[in-house]
Amino acid sequence: MQKQSTAVPENGKETQAELSAGLLRDALLADHGVPANTHDGYDLALVSVWVGLVVWCDGVWFWWRAGWDDRRKRAVYARHPATDPSRAARRVAFRYADLRRRHSVSEVVDDLSSAACLSTHEGTK
Repeated sequence: MQKQSTAVPENGKETQAELSAGLLRDALLADHGVPANTHDGYDLALVSVWVGLVVWCDGVWFWWRAGWDDRRKRAVYARHPATDPSRAARRVAFRYADLRRRHSVSEVVDDLSSAACLSTHEGTK
């Protein structure tokens, strides 16, 4: 069973949203190998995971776009309590895997990554 962690601001500087988003980001990487970035401001935090997958957090809930309702012509969102970042990370990782299957990295991004790796290796010789 995975260790559960709860975000509780103790230092008075970080908001609940920032702490929760950081725990989600850490759980995504540690438990699922999914890299992500966090951004915060105005008492909200975002966890940027993949193109089309941004998790919002207000310190109480995580929520993200989970699909599209063709009949209603609008996005469908999933949400999860911010007190359970490990379980939320599992759900987000499933969505990430689904998006990766549908929309793989473009050739341009692949080429840029390869070029960056080459220049990094050449600079260390």
